[in-house]
Amino acid sequence: MQKRSRRIVAHISLMIVGLAFALPFFWLITSSLKAKGQLFMMPPRWIPDPIMWSNYPQALTYIPFFTYLRNTIVVALFSATANTAACSLVAYGFARIRWPGRNAVFVVVIAIMMLPYAVRIIPEYVLFSKLRLVGGLGPLMWPFALCWGGEYLIFLLRQFFLTIPMELSDSARIDGCSEFGICFRIVLPLSKPALATVWIMEFIWHWNNFLRPLIYLNDQRDYTLALGLYGFLAQRQLEAEWHLLMAAAVVTTLPVIVLFLVAQRAFIQGISMTGIKG
Repeated sequence: MQKRSRRIVAHISLMIVGLAFALPFFWLITSSLKAKGQLFMMPPRWIPDPIMWSNYPQALTYIPFFTYLRNTIVVALFSATANTAACSLVAYGFARIRWPGRNAVFVVVIAIMMLPYAVRIIPEYVLFSKLRLVGGLGPLMWPFALCWGGEYLIFLLRQFFLTIPMELSDSARIDGCSEFGICFRIVLPLSKPALATVWIMEFIWHWNNFLRPLIYLNDQRDYTLALGLYGFLAQRQLEAEWHLLMAAAVVTTLPVIVLFLVAQRAFIQGISMTGIKG
């Protein structure tokens, strides 16, 4: 009986916490359906009256939304895929290949995780400026094919690769399989949950990333959604159409929610199985 009571209390507590986290999203949705004058009413009106469904088509045409959407999809898909592929190879080297100084180099990689991105902004900008990449989508995409900023992903994948029995790799080596063959035929197919987790995390990060586009993009035609929506607000602070921007924000958030709902099983499995073996 006592165990059942604890379980009920735990479920009620989780429901309360879940509702607290869902409240801002609920406010976002209701605000996207309000008339312009209802957003800042006091006391706040939670349920819009009347419901303005016309806010959504207006929001998608009031700003170059589909241009921002196209740029964001290109950047997020390419960067997430390239960084996942590159980091998986590096993690394989740390987890499955024995070489002198492996642990020391891995400690250095982990130490880099403690450096905030703000510390690397200036030298990174100088580098891309010398390469004449500033002003386009290049700095948002190509560096991630070289594990740029992938220290945490390397750590996550390495920990998962360590859970795969080494006997599988040793048997493949005896049969004459190369390291690349072992990686692509044995380890990576067995690591689909971890790879899916890493890819989803990267995709969401690039989808919502604001600082890098702010630094490197100059032309509005290259803006991503995060920068495009903010830039619109900054330019029209006094006459911002907040109800339309709320509608645009809902449309921007939906792909990420759908992606997580579709891949949540692989995501949860990848997180839960990572770090079992150190």
